[in-house]
Amino acid sequence: MADKIEIKKDMTIGKVIQHHPVCAQVMMESGLHCVGCHAATDESIEQGSQAHGMSDEDIDKMVEKMNQAIEKEE
Repeated sequence: MADKIEIKKDMTIGKVIQHHPVCAQVMMESGLHCVGCHAATDESIEQGSQAHGMSDEDIDKMVEKMNQAIEKEE
């Protein structure tokens, strides 16, 4: 398992999933369905989420859920 990283909305979707695959599930459940998209590799969580119509509040909640999912992994 890769070292634990704290998820932040300016991180690329690809990096987050690479380090913590469990976050892909959280993203999908939150409405961010582009986790497998080629563009997602270089797109930030915030950029991808905004492109899918998510509000800043929704993005912050999703990031919080991803960090909680990482804590449960350990």
